[in-house]
Amino acid sequence: MNDNGKVALVAGASGLVGQELVATLCDAPEYTRVIAVTRRPFLRSLPKVANRIVRFDALEAQLRGMTCDEAFCCLGTTIAAAGSEAAFRAVDHDLVLAFARAARAAGARRFTLVSSVGADAGGRTFYLRVKGETEAAVMTIGFPALDIMQPGLLLGSRREWRPAEFVLQWTLPAVGPLMIGRAQAWRPVRAGTLARAMVGAARSGRRGVMRFTWPAIRQLAGGVEAGG
Repeated sequence: MNDNGKVALVAGASGLVGQELVATLCDAPEYTRVIAVTRRPFLRSLPKVANRIVRFDALEAQLRGMTCDEAFCCLGTTIAAAGSEAAFRAVDHDLVLAFARAARAAGARRFTLVSSVGADAGGRTFYLRVKGETEAAVMTIGFPALDIMQPGLLLGSRREWRPAEFVLQWTLPAVGPLMIGRAQAWRPVRAGTLARAMVGAARSGRRGVMRFTWPAIRQLAGGVEAGG
C-alpha cells in the first residue's frame, strides 16, 4: 500500500458483481483509485474510477506497465452464454489466468477471485471442474494473499437474459433458509453482499489462500456497510 491509499484493479467491472464491487470500493476510504478493466466503456460515473478498455485476447499486453496494490477478478460466463464448453473455458479459465498474471506483474499482493461453490478440479461436472482448475492455477501465480469467493447462485439484475437463473432467482431465496448444515454453502448470494464480502476479505489482512462460502461471505459482508 502506498502513502496515498490503495489502488484496486477490477476485471469484469461491468458485470453483475463487478459493478457492485466498483461502487463498494469507491465508498471504501482506503482505496484512492479503482481501475475498471472492461471491453466496452464503463458507463457508470463514479469517483475514483479510471476505466481501462482492453481487448481480452490481448489483456496481458494491454495491462503491461500498470501498477496496483490489489486485484479483484469478477470475470465469468455460462456455457449457454459462451456457446460452447471451449468458449466457456476460454473465459472462466484462460482469461482469468491472464488477468491474474497481469495483476501480479502490476504489483498486486492480494488477489480476490469469484469462483463457485462446489469448485473441484476432479468434479463430475464440466463447469465445476473448470472452476476448480482455475482456482488451482491461480494459486501457482504467487500472490501473498489469495481470497477465493465460492458463492452459490448470484442474485441481481443482469443485462443478458438467463432463463434458468431467472427461475432460480425467484425460487431459491424462499428455499435458502431451509438449507442448513453443509447445504448452507449453496445458499444464493446477492451480488451486493458478495461485493462487500470481497472488500471485507481484503480488509482482514489475512495472508495465504482463503476460501469463503455462504456463511463466511455473509459474515465478511456484515463488516462493510452497503453504500458506506
